[in-house]
Amino acid sequence: MKTIGFDTPYFTDKNQARIYLESIRWPNGVVCPKCGSKEKHYQLKSKEKSQKPVREGVWKCKTCRKQFTVTVGTVFEDSHIPLNKWLLATYLICASKKGMSAHQLHRMLDVTYKTAWFMDHRIRCAMDGKKGKLGGIIEADETYIGGKEKNKHFDKKLNAGRGGVGKIPVFALVERKGKVISIPVKTVTGNNLKSIIRENVKKSAKIMTDDFTSYNGLSKNFFHSVVNHGKGEYVRDDVHTNTVENYFSILKRGITGVYHHVGEHHLHRYLSEFNFRYNERKIDDDERSMLALRGIEGKRLMYRDSSVNVN
Repeated sequence: MKTIGFDTPYFTDKNQARIYLESIRWPNGVVCPKCGSKEKHYQLKSKEKSQKPVREGVWKCKTCRKQFTVTVGTVFEDSHIPLNKWLLATYLICASKKGMSAHQLHRMLDVTYKTAWFMDHRIRCAMDGKKGKLGGIIEADETYIGGKEKNKHFDKKLNAGRGGVGKIPVFALVERKGKVISIPVKTVTGNNLKSIIRENVKKSAKIMTDDFTSYNGLSKNFFHSVVNHGKGEYVRDDVHTNTVENYFSILKRGITGVYHHVGEHHLHRYLSEFNFRYNERKIDDDERSMLALRGIEGKRLMYRDSSVNVN
């Protein structure tokens, strides 16, 4: 496994960071983000000493004649934050199993909390990629995120507070030894959950759920097995929902222990972060951060669109 140190050149030098990002975004040669041309574009350089210096990394398209840099058309566009800090932030978030708070980024990168918070969300936006349909054995389950302690009722069997009042429902589909899709949902009705399953799961898949009534009728479209939690049954041969529950435990430890509170307006991006890290858990931190950087293209997140309920 490759070990990356914080003194790595592209984490400390913005020009080295630019060169590294260019190699990731354009591995087969520079592509103009304005017109898509793959002609041999050229970098601009100051011709005379009297001229105003051209900053490094500015390219000119041979086709449309427009200027661009490697950040144009990405989540990093129009950012005044040095590119090396963007790369370090991406690496830190990808390497932290339960996430990294904006306060921690603010301290480590020496940027304001507001800046670190926005960086966090832009990077999560880059992590939101195409999911594709899941196959094989799929475990489906739902949970609730957030809410106030006073709204929880006490469960004597678990000796803990439970309840969904004031919380946001999250539905997850986990492919055993494979990928996860978790999304916030407005309701956990049968129509809603079964619609999401049909949209994201191959018809050949086998689905495992608990005895929640919203899953009734799944056997009309899928091979469906149920483990009856209501009767104290948790495993029957290969029928269980332990994998999806393990995913929820990582998610909740991150939300509760690292982020503390997540607003409904932002939850989908936090889920993109946890989905991404889980789905790419079999590769090392450097490869994972490189994969996240490949997802920056074609996405924009403006502060005005993300600043509702900053948390």
